[in-house]
Amino acid sequence: MNEVKYAGFWIRFIASFLDTLFLALPVAVVIYFLSDGNWFDFAQYQQNIAYAMSGNAQKALESQPQTSLKWELLFEMAVLLVTMLFWRRWRGATPGKKFVHIKIVDAKTLQDIDNTQAVTRSFGYIVSTLALLIGFFMVAFRRDKRGLHDLLAGTVVIYE
Repeated sequence: MNEVKYAGFWIRFIASFLDTLFLALPVAVVIYFLSDGNWFDFAQYQQNIAYAMSGNAQKALESQPQTSLKWELLFEMAVLLVTMLFWRRWRGATPGKKFVHIKIVDAKTLQDIDNTQAVTRSFGYIVSTLALLIGFFMVAFRRDKRGLHDLLAGTVVIYE
């Protein structure tokens, strides 16, 4: 049997960055146009960037744009659904993971993850984020390279 090679922090970071570009960003564009611009105030984001670039970070922080919870939830659910479809189609990989040759598998059997694990792992991202990103940084320090979301879902990310 081949030795398992766990995917570490930086390769997973690159995969996540690629997924943001090729998966989440296109979904965001579609949701933004479906909302007829009501998801968030893009002009306010531009204004905040201008404030920050001019050295007025305080003003930028004071005038945070409002977002529509309805459209935000639709975006989050759409990304979850698209991600799960890729996991099913590409056996535990999203476009970013596929590009860097890593995939998500069951931690005990190293077989494909099931839908329960996929949903648990996705919601585990929220927990990993709310825990001051510590859930993601765990990957850098654990021998098995598992983040909090992996531990919650019983998954591990390995090289193909």
